[in-house]
Amino acid sequence: EPFDDEDWQYEVKWDGYRALAFLNKGKVELLSRNNKSFDDKFYPIHKILSSWKVNAVFDGEILVLNDNGISNFGALQNWRSEADGELVFYVFDILWYEGKDLTNLALTERQAVLNEVMPTDDDRVRISKVFDTSGVDFFAAAERMGLEGIMAKRKSSTYSLSNRSKEWLKIKVSRRQEVIIAGFTRNEDTSKLFSSLILAVWENKTLTYVGKVGTGFSDADQKKMIKQFEPYIIDKSPFTVVPDINKLSRFQHKQLNAKATWMKPELVAEVAFSEVTSEGIFRHPSFQGMRIDKNAKDVVRETAEHTKEIVEEVESELTTEVAKKQTKKTEKQSGVKDTERVDKHTSAIRPPKPTIPKTLLNPKDVTQVRKVEGKELKFNNLTKLYWPEDKVSKRDMFNYYYAVADFILPYLKDRPLSLNRFPGGIHGKSFYQKDVKGKAPEWAKTFPYSTSDGEPKEYLVGDDVATLLWMNTLGCIEINPWFSRITSPDHPDYCVIDLDPDKHHFDKVIEAALVVKDVLDSIDVPSYAKTSGSTGIHIYIPLGGKYDYDQSQLFARIVVGIVHNIIPKFTSLERMISARKGKMYLDFLQNRPGATIAGPYSLRPKPGATVSMPLEWDEVKPGLKMKDFTIFNAIDRLKEKGDIFRGVLGKGIDLETAILKAKKVYP
Repeated sequence: EPFDDEDWQYEVKWDGYRALAFLNKGKVELLSRNNKSFDDKFYPIHKILSSWKVNAVFDGEILVLNDNGISNFGALQNWRSEADGELVFYVFDILWYEGKDLTNLALTERQAVLNEVMPTDDDRVRISKVFDTSGVDFFAAAERMGLEGIMAKRKSSTYSLSNRSKEWLKIKVSRRQEVIIAGFTRNEDTSKLFSSLILAVWENKTLTYVGKVGTGFSDADQKKMIKQFEPYIIDKSPFTVVPDINKLSRFQHKQLNAKATWMKPELVAEVAFSEVTSEGIFRHPSFQGMRIDKNAKDVVRETAEHTKEIVEEVESELTTEVAKKQTKKTEKQSGVKDTERVDKHTSAIRPPKPTIPKTLLNPKDVTQVRKVEGKELKFNNLTKLYWPEDKVSKRDMFNYYYAVADFILPYLKDRPLSLNRFPGGIHGKSFYQKDVKGKAPEWAKTFPYSTSDGEPKEYLVGDDVATLLWMNTLGCIEINPWFSRITSPDHPDYCVIDLDPDKHHFDKVIEAALVVKDVLDSIDVPSYAKTSGSTGIHIYIPLGGKYDYDQSQLFARIVVGIVHNIIPKFTSLERMISARKGKMYLDFLQNRPGATIAGPYSLRPKPGATVSMPLEWDEVKPGLKMKDFTIFNAIDRLKEKGDIFRGVLGKGIDLETAILKAKKVYP
């Protein structure tokens, strides 16, 4: 039970994996209490600790936090990469520092050292907050916030190397919920009247399975309950979807082979439990008793109140309650005012800062199966180097596209895609694939088309993260979307001018791009530039899907014609390479149905693992290099600048007005 004692202090009891971090001379080990390595499993924490310039041993708890800052043990059990949740290491003690054993120091002295020496520059490794306050009040706050419990620690306690100490007490919150009894099970080898109760609640007017409870009732209880159940027994399950009552938990190794007896969902009971899993199942449930005073129709899933609202309420309550309970003597001894104690409670829980970028695949497993937006994908041979000279693997490619998905997807959404496949990496054999009929997953969106001989085929359509990553599993290093969408396939969203340098230095491409910009500026047409990621620059002009490809190509032809007249010495409009005589090609013919170029933020199958990167026009100047933008720095740039290319998808120009002005300015 919670208690008040001025010789004790209190912390949140986090629901995670206890871990010891050993840092010495640049070497880091992250171990469980039973000496199991967490180095690979929780690689982001290990990476952060490896960056620290400190020699110490820390004790703490590894957690996955939800959006309110509350630990979710179920999410932690299933954590494989940063895509699975926000991982945090809460440190609450220090055992050793710079060659000195601290275990014989008092807890308050060790925590003073901890606060002095532990780096706090990354929010994913935190010092667990200590509360020198009323244990009863703090426990009440923890209970209402939906926490697992609190830790009570004697201030003078030394560090116990054993797992248990009478000076560190776990005081767990037992959460309760009214439930509907939807039936009971009986294992094939049991002598009991029943093995467990099948539990349900109403959610959105649907009877929803929330697990089974097999503890909390005696044989005598069972006899009474069976009699109570008999009038409600029915032949069919009351659930729309019959639950798997024999599904094993991670703690069960023996198949139960239980048989279910179903009941009308009319009887109500109460259970205690530790938490609700991500699937909505009660963890560690215990039967507390029947609730004859409750109507089953009123039984819905109860949720803990939001932390922020609770904290505000707790602050208000404690401001008055603490004043009544705490004596002036305690206040003088601690040197802390009551209002300061109240304020401390607000820091018990802190929501996680989103990790950017998140990794989809962990750095160890060669094959991984992941669910992305509910769609299962398999990633094989992850150590294969797709860019051997740069030591960039398939795993790196997948993690890159997962991290930039929010930026790249607007340029893929509802657009047919040409698949340029490099299954062996950038030096292996490559080939184009347009037809995915019968090859794409059932959930993938496709766009039908017919070849010149009338054969039906299907393009893959850009839709979501899962589609993007499925393309990547085929070896699609680069992403090539149409200029138009499937809703209006003959009307492109933008016009593109592609500057192909041929034998010219990239500085000449920059010179030509700036001339294109000047021409477009002079006729009041907005333009957006990006590196191709290969050798050239792409300049986009927003059309807003108002014109067809012929009109788009005509406008591009007018613009490049003006540009060529300005810089004829090193540019050409000739499509045939031999006819260009080494001059830079001002390509306007990309503006045709089905034509594609590498999209914004696409990787390229080129040495250096370059990225087709949108540019601000003041960056387009001599000295700019293609290898300025690679898989290694693209995400940091996006974090800093955001999507500077989004205007391409905005309101389109008035083409007729632009052409008339061009004829006037450049007669």
